[in-house]
Amino acid sequence: MEILRVEHLCKTYGSKDTLVKALDDINFKVDKGEFVAIVGASGSGKSTLLHILGGVDKPTSGHVYVNENDVFSYNENNLAIFRRRQVGLIYQFYNLIPILNVKENMELPILLDNKKPDELYLKELIETLGLESRVNHLPNELSGGQQQRVSIGRALMNHPALLLADEPTGNLDSKSSKEIMELLKISNKKYEQTIIMITHDQNLAMHANRIITIDDGKIIKDEKVK
Repeated sequence: MEILRVEHLCKTYGSKDTLVKALDDINFKVDKGEFVAIVGASGSGKSTLLHILGGVDKPTSGHVYVNENDVFSYNENNLAIFRRRQVGLIYQFYNLIPILNVKENMELPILLDNKKPDELYLKELIETLGLESRVNHLPNELSGGQQQRVSIGRALMNHPALLLADEPTGNLDSKSSKEIMELLKISNKKYEQTIIMITHDQNLAMHANRIITIDDGKIIKDEKVK
């Protein structure tokens, strides 16, 4: 079942002689439960694409449909609701709130939406992420790998339509990177979570079941991983 459709997406900066095409007529679809890696060199447009998919940035032209809804037809209020409820974001540098502990950081998206956290689901996530002994710790009391586990848990709390990961292992050592990739695969299989991951590392991309390659704002390859 299709969960995401991108049609003729363009993003430009500047004008005339200084015009830069960050994205140039991007088209693709993603089915529910797919794990897609978007790869490309620095400046290829992959991060711009991710930010538009998450409603953080707006395209110059084109459409992004999530569950058949045109994201950029929303007004600002509804766009904020979309970001809060339909998108889970994992950043390279974690973006945890320093004065909140592990449990509080994970609950934050639910509380910001004026909802009551599902304590059973929260407990399950904490166990799946191996954070049982760190629940009351602050971010500065955690390793980089543990902080990224918390950010994954936070991103999953709302059961988002899309989990968007921007270089999720870029700030981690090889051991922690491997653990984070395994956790992303678990969330993909256990929760049927649709994941779109940005990376410049071809080896990390091979963990996904589909790789889209971008160069100079264009898709140059879209292939399934065996």
